[in-house]
Amino acid sequence: MPGLVSDETRRSERMGARVERQVRCIIGAIVAPAFSWFWKCAFFYDGLAVTSEPSLDCGVKLKFYGARGSIPVCDPGFQQFGGNTTCFQITFVDTNRIAIIDAGTGLRNLGRDLRAIGHQQDQVVIAFTHFHWDHIQGFPFFGPAYNPEQRIRILTVGRGQTIGNLREIFEVPLQSQYFPVQLEQMGAQFEFLKVEDASRHFTAVNNVETTVTGQRHNHPGGAYGFRIERAGKVLVICTDVEHGDGIDPQVVELSRGADLLVHDAQYTAEELQTHRGWGHSSFDQAMQVAEMASVKHLAMTHHDPEHDDDFLLRMEKLCQERFPNTQFAREGMEIIL
Repeated sequence: MPGLVSDETRRSERMGARVERQVRCIIGAIVAPAFSWFWKCAFFYDGLAVTSEPSLDCGVKLKFYGARGSIPVCDPGFQQFGGNTTCFQITFVDTNRIAIIDAGTGLRNLGRDLRAIGHQQDQVVIAFTHFHWDHIQGFPFFGPAYNPEQRIRILTVGRGQTIGNLREIFEVPLQSQYFPVQLEQMGAQFEFLKVEDASRHFTAVNNVETTVTGQRHNHPGGAYGFRIERAGKVLVICTDVEHGDGIDPQVVELSRGADLLVHDAQYTAEELQTHRGWGHSSFDQAMQVAEMASVKHLAMTHHDPEHDDDFLLRMEKLCQERFPNTQFAREGMEIIL
């Protein structure tokens, strides 16, 4: 009869719909990652063109979870570059294992992302450049630190360390007068190590050699820059550094030939004059280090809490006129070496 559909027709239509959904899922699985890769390459080609194709071998990926200095900010005009304080995630692409440098407020989102993607890693290394507030404030809010099955290795790297009891640095701010949960109650299995050579702590499970150098530089209380070399690629992180009257030659040597240098750039040249002794660098000094060290790409970080998005965008354009392969770090930005 007109208007009626047979059972056989209905079954055929349902089968067709299922096939169509399956085809769409397959296409989505293929196209989405490809589009994601294309977007990343297109974004970074205009700024930090660290790579023009994804590394499937022994690449290193750096993600900024916090690029703000001194204190977090959350005002509307600070969203493009982000308001969380210093936290870097390093991913060894071939093994999908991560290491973390510094535990500023960005560490909270890093932990949330690990949980969201179901990342499993028996031991996570967190290496510290130093222990000022803006580099440790995220630690009590790091989700994996409350997992009894998670091992976390707290690491300081380099010669000439003046830190006494490393565990106490985390126990004191977690006393009941300051925070409701104490270190021993958090749950994770913590290990605290002070080492001169951290290479073995960063070498991935497939035994690709990873050389890590920690070098002390000028900052109140002391701080360390890191040089990470792996499979012919070099990443240097040098935040919270004050050069003084001239550029520190040791920072230049640490950065020599780096594929990517991440350098402190909290102040303008004028602001630096009124902040001597605060332990930070200017935009000009960061570029000078990159030029003297023949760095391929430069990312400026540790943005001053008074510098909003409009200001940083203007400064970024000015800096690119002098050093084209430079970009100001943005929260959530990823760079593949």
